[in-house]
Amino acid sequence: MAEARASLSHETAAPAHPRDPLAWVAAITAAFALVAGWRLATPSIPVFDEVHYIPAARELLSLFDGGFGDYLNPEHPMLGKQLIALGMALFGDNPLGWRIMPFAFGTLALFASMRALWNASEDRFATAAFGVLLATGFHLFIQSRIAMLDVFMAGFLALAAWQFAGAIRQPETGRWRLALTGVALGCAMAAKWNAAPLAMLPGLTFFAARISAGRRRLFLSRRGAPVPGMTLVEAFVWLGIVPLVIYGLTFVPGYWLGDTLRPSPLAQHGLIGLHREILSLQQQVLTPHTYQSNWPQWVLNTRGIWYLYEVVDGAQRGVLLIGNPLTMLLGLPALAWCLVIGAWRGDWARLGVVIGYAAALGLWLIAPKPVQFYYHYFVPGFFLLGALALALSDLRRAGWGRWLAWGTLAASAGLFALFYKVLSAAPLVGAMSFAKWAWLMGWR
Repeated sequence: MAEARASLSHETAAPAHPRDPLAWVAAITAAFALVAGWRLATPSIPVFDEVHYIPAARELLSLFDGGFGDYLNPEHPMLGKQLIALGMALFGDNPLGWRIMPFAFGTLALFASMRALWNASEDRFATAAFGVLLATGFHLFIQSRIAMLDVFMAGFLALAAWQFAGAIRQPETGRWRLALTGVALGCAMAAKWNAAPLAMLPGLTFFAARISAGRRRLFLSRRGAPVPGMTLVEAFVWLGIVPLVIYGLTFVPGYWLGDTLRPSPLAQHGLIGLHREILSLQQQVLTPHTYQSNWPQWVLNTRGIWYLYEVVDGAQRGVLLIGNPLTMLLGLPALAWCLVIGAWRGDWARLGVVIGYAAALGLWLIAPKPVQFYYHYFVPGFFLLGALALALSDLRRAGWGRWLAWGTLAASAGLFALFYKVLSAAPLVGAMSFAKWAWLMGWR
């Protein structure tokens, strides 16, 4: 009888839930913010593509001074340039003002990415490992310290992933989380078009889950995954309509740019006409660039970009955009591992990072953009490192791979420290200093 009671108690006990690693997430984010924010205003000159986006932000600021700013950099949506302008309005037209909002969104991207993986997997080690890998993976650190558009896109995508995974994990919060997901997806696309393939995934995931459930009332049923209590019609509003509305609203300031001599293309041609122009500009054949590359070079981490290499602020300085030489390569077998294990176990966290990587990278296999750069691998790198974090967690649980898992994190941090000078524009010894870090010809 006692054994039966014990068995019944065991069967009816509430399932154990891992403790939320929020304190670790906050600590990793704070450490990243301290390191990335140090000497944020160095160099004191615009570098690489800042020369395009800072002038565009200045023109937006002129609207608030009663001027008639030009509609510059029309080949990209407006939100990222608006956020750069906001930083300049708050801190001045200076290096801190240019870069404070990219820094804020890079920090947000790190925090939100860890929260997304936690909600998707409930794996404490993988969540913390993901944060360490992202913070020391080179890409996020560099893009958080330069006034470019990519970090805004990444920050909004990470926020959307966090809220979508949270809606699935906690369906009672599903409505407001899916609403936030839709807003974040619209903002991500309004920062840069690269977000579009990933912006479609939450809606497609919701639709596929309801189709697979075989409900007779497909569109109006509130039962079943991924968010019980919500109909497919309502999900379409949050994940389909809201992103498009938010995206369109971000163009409103563009109607006031320009004057009679230099009219705004938005006021002149309308939103649809402007998008025809954006598409045309994205497809135009440009002069070959010294640092252009293609997707196989991104995957193998063989072609970098020197965002800066010159004497500035009293010293030789450089900023080299490459991926962490260890984790960018280890992430490739980790993706294969997550694909196999995810399919075998029906583990959607592991399948999700593979699908996200394929969608983010797949765009560049078919995009009609003739000149491409390694920073286009920024968002695929999030999914790559997410796969590596999940694979390391599996190794750690296997026992024999425990030290390999911890060793990988330590080695990633060690390589970050080794390359820190050419990630942060720190003073270098002289003009030939680059050779210390240019291990491959493609990194020169």
